[in-house]
Amino acid sequence: MNELGAHHEEEVLGKVYDRRLLSRLLLYLRPYRASVTLAVLLLILHSIVQVVVPLFFKVAIDLYIQPRPGTPNELAWLTRLLSPDPLSGLNQLAFVFVVLLLVGFAVGYWQAYTMLMTGQRVMYDLRMQIFGHLQRLQVAFFDHNPVGRLVTRATNDVDQLNEMFTAGVVAIFGDLLVLIGIVSVLLYLDWKLALLTFASLPLIGGVSILFRNFVRDCYRRTRIAIARINAFLSEHLSGMTVVQLFNRERRAAAQFGEINDQNRLAWRDAIFAHALFYPAVEVLAVLAIAVVVAYGGSRVLAGTAQLGTLVAFLFYARRFFQPIQDLSEKYNILQSAMASAERIFKLLDTPLTIASPARPRPLPSNAGRVEFRNVWFAYNPGEWVLQDISFTLEPGEMAAIVGHTGAGKTTLINLLLRFYDVERGQILLDGVGIRELELEELRRQFGIVLQDPFLFSGTVASNIRLGSATVSDEDVTEALENVNLSGFIRTLPEGLDHAVRERGATLSVGQKQLLSFARALAHRPRLLILDEATSSVDTNTEFQIRSALERLITGRTSIVIAHRLSTVQRASKILVFHKGQLREQGTHQQLLAQRGIYYKLYQLQYRDQEVGAVADDD
Repeated sequence: MNELGAHHEEEVLGKVYDRRLLSRLLLYLRPYRASVTLAVLLLILHSIVQVVVPLFFKVAIDLYIQPRPGTPNELAWLTRLLSPDPLSGLNQLAFVFVVLLLVGFAVGYWQAYTMLMTGQRVMYDLRMQIFGHLQRLQVAFFDHNPVGRLVTRATNDVDQLNEMFTAGVVAIFGDLLVLIGIVSVLLYLDWKLALLTFASLPLIGGVSILFRNFVRDCYRRTRIAIARINAFLSEHLSGMTVVQLFNRERRAAAQFGEINDQNRLAWRDAIFAHALFYPAVEVLAVLAIAVVVAYGGSRVLAGTAQLGTLVAFLFYARRFFQPIQDLSEKYNILQSAMASAERIFKLLDTPLTIASPARPRPLPSNAGRVEFRNVWFAYNPGEWVLQDISFTLEPGEMAAIVGHTGAGKTTLINLLLRFYDVERGQILLDGVGIRELELEELRRQFGIVLQDPFLFSGTVASNIRLGSATVSDEDVTEALENVNLSGFIRTLPEGLDHAVRERGATLSVGQKQLLSFARALAHRPRLLILDEATSSVDTNTEFQIRSALERLITGRTSIVIAHRLSTVQRASKILVFHKGQLREQGTHQQLLAQRGIYYKLYQLQYRDQEVGAVADDD
């Protein structure tokens, strides 16, 4: 997949309103409907407070500071509630005004706190659902989806939804309530002045549309640039050894500079749009206010309007244009959130093609018999990796699987652990088809050591135990003894509590491999799988593993995949694969006597060893 194709999903922008997606998102609010209801009620109350506050200035001016008998006063009825004395009346107004401000502060605080906390709870639930779904998805899904994209779903996309809940929908709803209240009050106080205030709205609307379209393109470019930056950093940080080994620092820095510059240019254009849009709207708003002052002032001087009405209009006009300025920004938030929701739900709707059956069969308490019956498998339709494979491993038997690279050896293990399902045929464990077993129960039977061991950040003990409550400290210690690693652990200052960094960066390859051996054994599996487990370790470490192997396989069915034929000669059965077919099987001596594929592999390795020995002597 090319770079543009890899980030295609990040380019797609959603609709501002998608009923299907919004309905699905609202389901996540259902467990918190009491909190949401409280937040909405508080928002309504807070909006009412914001609308009422400017009226105090009109009342103070028109009733007490500069009353003008004979001039229409829409709030004259308040004189029945307040003192007719100007000083007492102003004190009462000031007291009520302060109380109202305190109420507005308290209501605004609890509304914001309640909504933000509810949003965080929803995001927590959504991230947990995404992570849980990712853990249950089949391995084939991860073969075609980059890790960076999946991480983005659980981080950036979820954050976009949180912003929609807290700064998008809620803010727009609050602004609409305030706007409706302001429009109603302005029309009630003086409809002529109100129409003058609204006269600049078409111009502001046109500027907002231009800004929205321009910024939308800028945000799309920034998302693509950020996705490319994340992918580039992830790849080059993981391969930093190769970068430094081949002196690619300057070349990598130049490539990163190009990608980083794309992000800078996109943000530069967005900043330019913001710097131009808000002052433009501000100028139009001030012009509208200036017209209101000129016309309203002339009416005040003519005695057809109250000064308090004009002052209140000025306060309302300033508040009226603020949410209009933010409209385009909220539009982009909603659009990005809808796109994020669509990507998240696309991930969550990915079907689980490999799952436990509705009624799993119990696994017999046998020692571990493995049988492949006429198994066919292809990663891609029609491109068979395994063809008509049949063999049986008896309980306690050690079997070795050998063959050239690409012969299908590791695929056998993937099928046995049911990371993939066979296309044809059947795999049985103790006489029960593995598709009839619960996945957790099936995989609990196996201990597996891979060629490239994976260690998590934590401690030595936590990497062996992996959170399993059934693995005691004694099991950990015994496993380390069995793989001849206890001596190394005792040299560490913290012992089993020694900190292991990401992917075991502080440990050697051999130490990581031995820890993975200990991890497999500590869980006491019925079957042991070694997939090229000694191919990446030094000779001394391989000797440690081979010397402990007799103890490891005792009482267990063991499967060993190896290129080095010296490690499989003691196997009771050797399976030789070639181009996806099981071509030979037997003991080491039997296969040598056949002079077939195994014999050629053995002769090739033996000759390479002789050449190496001669070179060492020279």
